[in-house]
Amino acid sequence: MNTRAADSGVTLDALDRSVVGALQIDGRAEISRLAAVLEVSPRTVARRLNRLLHTGALRIVRAADPAQAIGSTVLRVRVLRGKVDTIAQSFARRPDVLTADIVLGGEEINVVLTGSPLTRDRLLHHQLPATGAITATTAHSVLHVFADAAHWRADVLTPDQVCALAPAHAGSGTCATDALDDRLLEHLRRDARLPHATLAQLTGTPESTVRRRLRRLADAGMLRTHAVVDPRLLGMDIDAALWLQLPPARLREAGRTLAAHPHTHAVAATTGPANLIAAVYCPDLASLYTFTTDVLGPLGVTSAETAIIARTAKPVGAP
Repeated sequence: MNTRAADSGVTLDALDRSVVGALQIDGRAEISRLAAVLEVSPRTVARRLNRLLHTGALRIVRAADPAQAIGSTVLRVRVLRGKVDTIAQSFARRPDVLTADIVLGGEEINVVLTGSPLTRDRLLHHQLPATGAITATTAHSVLHVFADAAHWRADVLTPDQVCALAPAHAGSGTCATDALDDRLLEHLRRDARLPHATLAQLTGTPESTVRRRLRRLADAGMLRTHAVVDPRLLGMDIDAALWLQLPPARLREAGRTLAAHPHTHAVAATTGPANLIAAVYCPDLASLYTFTTDVLGPLGVTSAETAIIARTAKPVGAP
């Protein structure tokens, strides 16, 4: 069965989806390793991967440590009807905006804002109030991240394939870095599959040194990767934001449960009237209903607001 996202014109078959699924687990996995796990020839994997990358259907970027998102701000911005695209694109152009989504109905934009408190406060207290097309703004500060975009895995591989691709070491996420480490990490930020030879050339460093440094960073958990792909290409046609209220005693359990669910691609505890927010991909609305009743129901959720994402102005991992 092929899956196609209408606005991209790209179609993925089962092998394409398996390649994407494998790179969700290890974005820097070598062609030979992918071929062995997927039981196809290296040439076939290389051909499929090149097509995905060159058409823009797939990008592999370096993902930041989820702990760095603590203190970031999630905005719900209400706008005048007919102005949503203009405002959304303004957010998308900001380097301190991690993601910007347009909610179905065209009157709300959900934005994740990073950066310094000074920049945040200037936006919230001066720039947004001065924009006539914005009618209301609600701000939530992130207190804890249970899962981010890099956690999501499409259900396309067998358990044995997942185990074979999982990193051998689970690092702490931090280690002391020097200028060379930082330069390597910065080069990988937009293209996490840059070859060792290319990185050696970019940094003026012997390839053997690059390999050793990257191995050390990977062992420390600092080479997390994120496969940026339209979820509709993987059969997930519904993207929904959930704004949940739970008793404080149930918050940690609910966050961990949602983070472990295969539909979830973000979960965080926040300030504000909703103390837990989540983002989920579902094949269809019927699946979203089942998720609401069977997954949210037992968690002790006292209030749930569901918003369908109509369009994404800036996905996580966008330049």
